[in-house]
Amino acid sequence: MNVKIKIGAILLFGLVLSCSKNPFTGKSSLALVSNSEILPSAFQQYNQFLSENKVVTGTADAKRVETVGMKIKTAAERWLNANGYSNYLDGYAWEYKLVESKEVNAWCMPGGKIVFYTGILPICKDDAGMATVMGHEVAHALANHGQQRMSAGMLQQAGAAGVAIATGGKSEQTQQIAMTAYGATTEYAGMLPFSRSHESEADMIGLTLMAIAGYNPDTAIAFWQRMAANSGGQAPPEFMSTHPSNDTRIANIKSLIPKAKEEAAKFGITFK
Repeated sequence: MNVKIKIGAILLFGLVLSCSKNPFTGKSSLALVSNSEILPSAFQQYNQFLSENKVVTGTADAKRVETVGMKIKTAAERWLNANGYSNYLDGYAWEYKLVESKEVNAWCMPGGKIVFYTGILPICKDDAGMATVMGHEVAHALANHGQQRMSAGMLQQAGAAGVAIATGGKSEQTQQIAMTAYGATTEYAGMLPFSRSHESEADMIGLTLMAIAGYNPDTAIAFWQRMAANSGGQAPPEFMSTHPSNDTRIANIKSLIPKAKEEAAKFGITFK
């Protein structure tokens, strides 16, 4: 059996064994690890992060993070309940924290553990900008992107083991060439496009959540334009990045806004 067949067999076995359908994307996704395994670890890591960083409390900005976060959470629950997934958030323990940092970033761990850095607040500018970020980050958790990345990493490692076995009788140079080729191929043709697709999914879901929460998704365009200006054009080429280019992202968001408004309208929320 040659290398390609072995790797293909490993990947096919993993895919057949571990696919589950996500309600937000409608797609089957990798699930080699379960939420029961992921969430306790995520919660522990979140608490450790908070203990090692300066959490901002009692300020207007800290309150805004919590208020917007609660609205996005409620929007997710409304959508799930309306679509027959009332138990989807079982095990979630929502938490929203503002952390002192110049880094322009925010994130949401599996299970609804959210951090906003103070450095992103000027770019958010207002509650709608914050909702754009909050919706996007929460969407990563709702779409189980962390679970999928872990599963994809496990399959990537399994494939590497297959290459090592297949080239076991070859020279050291041949083994190195094979492993380098496998690593580059899976990174640029697999893992990076996989990550970019997650970003686009999070944009799609996030726009819907912010709209159902009452924030006009049109405002997301201005936020991402501010993010693009803040980057100063320093982003790597798209094919080498975990994220879509700024131009690609903004164009995609413009095309997704009508669908987000359509979903919000089902809940009696409309925008001029």
